[in-house]
Amino acid sequence: MRCQPRYEGSVYICLKNVQNCLLCDEPADAEMPICVACETELPWLGDQCITCALPLAAAGLTCGECLLEPPTFEQVAVPWRYGFPVDSLITRFKHNAKWPFGHLLADVLGQYLQHRFDEGLPRPDALLPVPMTTKRLRQRGFNQAAMLARWLSQTLEMPSEENLLLRTQDTSAQQGLDAKARKRNLLQAFALTPDAVVKGRSFALVDDVLTTGATAQALARLLINAGAARVDVYCLARTPKPGAT
Repeated sequence: MRCQPRYEGSVYICLKNVQNCLLCDEPADAEMPICVACETELPWLGDQCITCALPLAAAGLTCGECLLEPPTFEQVAVPWRYGFPVDSLITRFKHNAKWPFGHLLADVLGQYLQHRFDEGLPRPDALLPVPMTTKRLRQRGFNQAAMLARWLSQTLEMPSEENLLLRTQDTSAQQGLDAKARKRNLLQAFALTPDAVVKGRSFALVDDVLTTGATAQALARLLINAGAARVDVYCLARTPKPGAT
């Protein structure tokens, strides 16, 4: 029995006709179910650290943490700050199985990534969704990162390899932990499958939200130590530094 849903159809009407915006219910102006006004009002990230995408006051800078301890991954590509309404849409997708919201966010993320590729961001050989333990997968019924990676795979025309990474330990929930606690929590939490082909390849980790980057760092280190040429991170939203406005 598979816990991960293998839904092959569309979760909203993907036809070349007018759809209603999922956010305001007004007619959308394009194929995706979001109107121009709502898309413009999303919390676009803006100025950020050129490595980890932490929101900063000016463009082209590297944050202090990345200067002191450069992460193993090369770059985070993320369109939004974790704020309303993106935070609400992610929560409803992740915890209430509202797949149309996740599909919408993945489609806009795909457009954003295509723009980044046109600007010079290297295309990876494969997308790797952040894995869940079997226990948590059974509880939730699906891995939101795997679903995002599948949708991105279709939009970007690149493979999603869901079975390359394993989460071997059911660590405590990361939410509410500080950066050091998150790093300790993830020690030895991940592994590669025995038949994983990694050496010389480039990958992009896919997840919904990047907070401290501890999960991305642990997975990137695992892949680089196994011979990966490059690891990037793609996600929907980036949280600001705690206490920042």
